[in-house]
Amino acid sequence: MEIRGPVLLPARREEIELHTLDDLTLVGELALPERGDPVATLVTLHPLPTAGGFMDSHILRKAAARLPALADLAVLRFNTRGTTSPRGTSEGAFDGGQAEAFDVAAAMDLVRERALPRPWLVGWSFGTELALKYGRDHDVEGVILLSPPLHRATDEEVAAWAGDGRRMVVVVPEFDDYLRPDGARERFAAVPQATVIAVEGGKHLWVGESQTRRVLTEIVAAVNPDALPLPTDWDGDA
Repeated sequence: MEIRGPVLLPARREEIELHTLDDLTLVGELALPERGDPVATLVTLHPLPTAGGFMDSHILRKAAARLPALADLAVLRFNTRGTTSPRGTSEGAFDGGQAEAFDVAAAMDLVRERALPRPWLVGWSFGTELALKYGRDHDVEGVILLSPPLHRATDEEVAAWAGDGRRMVVVVPEFDDYLRPDGARERFAAVPQATVIAVEGGKHLWVGESQTRRVLTEIVAAVNPDALPLPTDWDGDA
């Protein structure tokens, strides 16, 4: 069976709730390898909810569908405050990336409670802003930024990572709507450990199987490179 589109590979999947310091309940899902412990954890932060972003935005949904089986990763997805998906609606209201600091903290609380190993923040678009603004406050190995627009994260907040030392992987589409590779290299030049990866032909929404595979490959290359290359076919049950 070719791995593409909506294919759902085997994993232990659990509907979870996150509880924020300002007394909201957020809904989400935790996907774990079907057998054995994960080698690392992806805490995913979705695109802008006011533009249709949610925990099922396709790159994040496909990461949860594939990477527990293909790369032994745990994948935590959740709806930030006020966001709706088929899983349900998280309490509260969108706050433009401010009170969402509590949402990121609630996700990291669950990572600690479950003793999930080697957490990384994986943000896409708006989610990259949350990772940049609040990721340094948490025990993560690094951050992976997909299509960062840098609308809400200030130059000062980006530069603050320079003294941090934790890894930063910035995956930038050639034809991004907001920030293209040359601009990204300039904006992230203040962070010595930032690796900017330009994706030829890529666009902000990463539409198409080839772009999906490239993004998932870059995530795994950062977090568990021993799992590469990612298979394109699956011989087991699905």
